[in-house]
Amino acid sequence: MTRITPLLLACALCAPCIGSAARLKELVSIEGVRDNQLVGYGLVVGLNGTGDRKQTLFSTQSLANMLARMGVTVDPTQITVKNVAAVMVTATLPAFIQPGARIDVTASSIGDAANLQGGLLVLTSLKGTDGQVYAIAQGSVVTGGFVASGRAGTSQTVNHPTAGRIPEGAIVEHASPLPDLSKNLHLQLRDMDFTTASRIAEVLNKKFSDGKPLARADNGRVVTVPVPAEWGSHPADFIAELENITVDTDAPSRVIVNERTGTIVMGKQVHVAPVAIMHGNLSVQIQTTYSVSQPLPNSQGTTQVVPQEKVGATEERARDVVLQNGATVEDLVRALSAIGSTPRDIIAILQALRAAGALEAEVEVI
Repeated sequence: MTRITPLLLACALCAPCIGSAARLKELVSIEGVRDNQLVGYGLVVGLNGTGDRKQTLFSTQSLANMLARMGVTVDPTQITVKNVAAVMVTATLPAFIQPGARIDVTASSIGDAANLQGGLLVLTSLKGTDGQVYAIAQGSVVTGGFVASGRAGTSQTVNHPTAGRIPEGAIVEHASPLPDLSKNLHLQLRDMDFTTASRIAEVLNKKFSDGKPLARADNGRVVTVPVPAEWGSHPADFIAELENITVDTDAPSRVIVNERTGTIVMGKQVHVAPVAIMHGNLSVQIQTTYSVSQPLPNSQGTTQVVPQEKVGATEERARDVVLQNGATVEDLVRALSAIGSTPRDIIAILQALRAAGALEAEVEVI
């Protein structure tokens, strides 16, 4: 593990404070204004022999069913087509999108097709969780990868050729469910915090209320705002006014630790109680060497391999750090850097400080 560097110190000390002013647009989302997931089952045709094989039964059955709807009767057991692949088609239906608009779709093989490159997705219905068809997808699949193979059996695969996208490959047939925004708005905080929710309600009441409280914080996640009568006919303008209001946020102090990379991010508002830290390293080394014992000439002995072990233990002198009352994370990091602590050492020290109740912050390991 590399030793802590001035760059890491600068990142830790210059990290923005968790509590700061932010627009309401960055803090909340409106209940009901959300995306909806769509899914469908379809066939990709036109592949160059890289489609599903004989053991994938549902692709041949689907092909036979599609041909039957077109007036062609085929026995599914007699079909051997390597240019067709069964795929699962997924898409995201944005909020307020209207019929006729186009959205991107993703086609992923669910059989044993080797490559979807150059394939064409045949007309596929995309349904929501309510079973209603919201979009129809069709178009050429763009994989962004390929598979190349030689006669000797060697092959080369680039990226992931069994899944691809169809840009603007689906046409919306039905609009997504629309929430009623003309009466009450429920603002959902992205990060739950009672103080921030209370401050949001306070700021909204100061701006829009004429003596009677307008907004209220239901809990640490939801703030309810009734739409004023003068904005009832055009609530979108009222929401636009809300989004640009600045609120002083608040959140508990946190120390984020990534033990895999040795990254530590802490805000300067994190305080450390008066504490003394002693840290040292104990190193134990065991070395084994093998020597050959050769018997004397004309003796009855045999050659033997004799292991020889050497055990050594070294322990560094404990390095100590004393933090006075009111010490901040800046004092802690600089003191630990001064004694040559590595990021892994600092992680262990932070966890010990938290266990001792001397660190006034949450330690989150990611």
